[in-house]
Amino acid sequence: MVAIHRAVGIVRLSTQRGFYFARRSRGLATLKPQTSLFSPLDAFPERHIGPDDHEASQMLAKIGYNSMEAFIEDTVPPKIRISTTTVNNSSIPAFSESQLHARAKALGGQNKPFKSYIGMGYHAAVVPPVILRNVMENPAWYTPYTPYQPEIAQGRLESLVNYQTMVMSLTSMDIANASLLDEATAAAEGMVMAFFSTHQKRRTFLVDSGVLPQTLAVLRTRAKGFGINLVVRDAKSALKEQALRTDLCGVLVQYPDVNGSIRNFEALAESVHSAGGLVVCATDLLALSMLKPPGEWGADIVLGNSARFGVPAGYGGPHAGFFAVTDALKRKMPGRLIGRSRDTTGQSAYRLSLQTREQHIRREKATSNICTSQALLANMAAMYAVYHGPAGIQRIAKKVHGFTQVFRSAVEAVGYTPENKTFFDTVTLNVSSVAGSADAVHSAAAAAGVNLRRIDDARVGVTFDESVSPEDLLALINVFTTVASASSLTMANLKQPEAPAIPSALQRTSEYLPHPVFNKHHSETEMLRYIHHLASKDISLVHSMIALGSCTMKLNSTSSMIPLTWPEFSAVHPFAPYDQVKGYHTVIKELEEDLCKITGFHSATLQPNSGAAGEYAGLCVIRAYHESRGEQHRNVCLIPLSAHGTNPASAVMAGLKVVSVQVHPDGNLDLADLQAKAEKHKDNLAAFMVTYPSTFGVFESGIQDACKIIHDNGGQVYLDGANLNAQIGLTDPATCGGDVCHLNLHKTFAIPHGGGGPGVGPICVAEHLAPFLPSHPVMPVKGDQAIDAVSAAPFGSASIALISWAYVKMLGGQGLGDSSKIALLNANYMASRLSGHYTLRYKNEKGRVAHELLIDLAEFDKSAGLKVTDFAKRLQDYGFHPPTCSWPIPTCMLIEPTESETLEELDRFCDAMIQIRKEAEDIIVGKQPRDNNVLRNAPHPISAIASTEWNRPYTRQTAVYPLPYLLEKKFWPTVSRIDDAYGDINLVCDCPSVEELAS
Repeated sequence: MVAIHRAVGIVRLSTQRGFYFARRSRGLATLKPQTSLFSPLDAFPERHIGPDDHEASQMLAKIGYNSMEAFIEDTVPPKIRISTTTVNNSSIPAFSESQLHARAKALGGQNKPFKSYIGMGYHAAVVPPVILRNVMENPAWYTPYTPYQPEIAQGRLESLVNYQTMVMSLTSMDIANASLLDEATAAAEGMVMAFFSTHQKRRTFLVDSGVLPQTLAVLRTRAKGFGINLVVRDAKSALKEQALRTDLCGVLVQYPDVNGSIRNFEALAESVHSAGGLVVCATDLLALSMLKPPGEWGADIVLGNSARFGVPAGYGGPHAGFFAVTDALKRKMPGRLIGRSRDTTGQSAYRLSLQTREQHIRREKATSNICTSQALLANMAAMYAVYHGPAGIQRIAKKVHGFTQVFRSAVEAVGYTPENKTFFDTVTLNVSSVAGSADAVHSAAAAAGVNLRRIDDARVGVTFDESVSPEDLLALINVFTTVASASSLTMANLKQPEAPAIPSALQRTSEYLPHPVFNKHHSETEMLRYIHHLASKDISLVHSMIALGSCTMKLNSTSSMIPLTWPEFSAVHPFAPYDQVKGYHTVIKELEEDLCKITGFHSATLQPNSGAAGEYAGLCVIRAYHESRGEQHRNVCLIPLSAHGTNPASAVMAGLKVVSVQVHPDGNLDLADLQAKAEKHKDNLAAFMVTYPSTFGVFESGIQDACKIIHDNGGQVYLDGANLNAQIGLTDPATCGGDVCHLNLHKTFAIPHGGGGPGVGPICVAEHLAPFLPSHPVMPVKGDQAIDAVSAAPFGSASIALISWAYVKMLGGQGLGDSSKIALLNANYMASRLSGHYTLRYKNEKGRVAHELLIDLAEFDKSAGLKVTDFAKRLQDYGFHPPTCSWPIPTCMLIEPTESETLEELDRFCDAMIQIRKEAEDIIVGKQPRDNNVLRNAPHPISAIASTEWNRPYTRQTAVYPLPYLLEKKFWPTVSRIDDAYGDINLVCDCPSVEELAS
């Protein structure tokens, strides 16, 4: 009889290759007995948490404990422990999966499905079903990590190159990055690039009055930290003033502008360049299929929102901001950049290029803290371009433009006055002569289930997109005829335009997207195969655990993902009136309240759309607090040397001066050095940034003492919440002594990493900082002391906040606390298994690590000539994504298993690491040569194994099947080790052309 219960035992299995051993997998008998007949059968914690009670007991015994509580006492300092009643099922009740589904449906029903013509950079994109189902809803696409290990990420790297190529081609710019957080933050990055292009000698940045208001708000926030003088005026007239030109670093224009006008900026670009400044252009990719691209009239930086290409509005995001520059600026461009290189066999391969530009290397010398992208959304936009191709995109653009022409003619005929003579998809109407005021038009529109842009008492804005049907167009026109007391029109009254309403000098004549990839996958069959072909090249959570330290790659449950693509949530415009989005606001309110319960803080905001954006927002809040007290001179930020590179970069962006704090050899913060520097800078001390548990993977016992030192010297404590997964229900940032913290919803709260984004970085603050949380110019959400916006949308990437809301609700307080306990236990179990084979770098006085462990590989450099990279690439042969490499210490690996992985998977990973250690020993003792061995040659793709030549001093089987489990479950890297230096020296960041593919 076959046992169905899960136990850590051994069964003998037969395969075509012989006999091997494998651990038994989880069985239903491990599920806990029902406490009541009426209890739900689909409780979420037992589905989310990997180890069951039996396995947890085994792991506790392995590390020397007979109870979970005894283990926690030795791991988390007792003086920072919180009451067990703080986070439990009374404070955060648990929903089953089906209960959560029903509640999400009910809340979605409270969002009114109005047809939006608001525009302002947001559109009702049509997501092709083949992309919706096979990319957005596919865990093979949404669960991978950032492609820092390119040999096991060639699929999404290729797709991101498609994205870069799409942007470069439509904008006619030399190079584009792999996306930024949104259009407004992309504009802020462009402004800072212009500022630094003058070596900070010129401080005036001119913003044309036609720029989107949310972009202007984000620019104001960013300009303040850098001391940039932001001038908002009609750019053409302002440039006539010599005083402004003398101090000018750059100009931002919108093309077409917020009111729909298309202006010729060629002369403006010449004027800006003659004054020594850069031209930054915010634009629309669909419009550029019909408009003369900015690269052809002199723009230096071109940016915008690519969500129009098949990404849902989602109440503001997440969306991929695009960013392209001239060749002269490519090494100053922020964000990730994908380029072509080659592997050790000479095969073409993709990789992240020019990484020395990034904040994790430049730290306080960085001009940007951007450490992520919007990879999943960029990939969706790229797939949209691949699916439709240039002809399809032009067809869509002509329909949108044509509908706008038809609408303009129809309403003008009944007395309304269009204010913009030129347009692509937006018409601004003066309605006062017909309707008396704009309110009458808005009332009639609302009665018809339509939203228009609110401008002022006399004007309304109307923006068209791909989703508008002929019936929608007619219904909209008749809203205006009704207000004008004119006869309603029928389809027979609508005339097709004869020619585009775009000035001939601004019509596009150059081709775009000629590359083969955009011209061959137009049937759904071909598109489906292309999507799955690329996905097959990448390791994700569908294959194995991804034990990346400081990244918390836990389960992204299907049940929490499902509501994301419901139209009740996905089709909502971020500027829809509040009374139409009551469901969204309930989700946001409940999530903010639960995050405050978890962190111990008073208030929260979801607006920051990445962890680094959360850091920046938190520091801006601290600065605003000091200013409110007449202490605007406080500008010093103390940061430990062990901090993530975003910390010092964020501090500089907020206008702070970074002073480093030492750490002891045991990894603990040097409190004496902290006190000395806090006292030295007490008159100007603004903040202290600290990560807890530390980036070395330990709960430091002196955290409260450190925070007290800062408070005693007039500063505020910013507690980086990247490692919050170790704290929930055990301690919290407020108890540790923090005043503000950011959280990574894409780590602790289970939003998927998406192959390199999206993320959400909300901040929680103490009561005295709450008045300064960010507001928004279009949809004000905070008080009069609030800082300006830090992202384009009022609630940031609101749609994916649904995922974290669902995660918290389904686990409940008890499940959240249990998750943190198991995350700590899993890490300590792995530390125990690996400690006899590798050097465990840091642990506390009781010998415990926190939720992650740091192993040091320095010894192998001298003894075997092996680097961290060699261990990482060899781990790919075992079917695992390597842990975080060379951070926070260059010779180390940082390993974080999370609570979602079973004991079986933890052991499989440990078995792989132990076997690699044995392979290293063979090199140390001389059984394998130092320069030609199984680690130095890793990874081993199938092309290498299938080659007729094999001149390596180990067998092919040793290369690819070093452990028995791989005979059943093998992931193949698609290329050999990639040559990083070659890719940076020979920088190519677009798709192969027809000629290249033919050669």
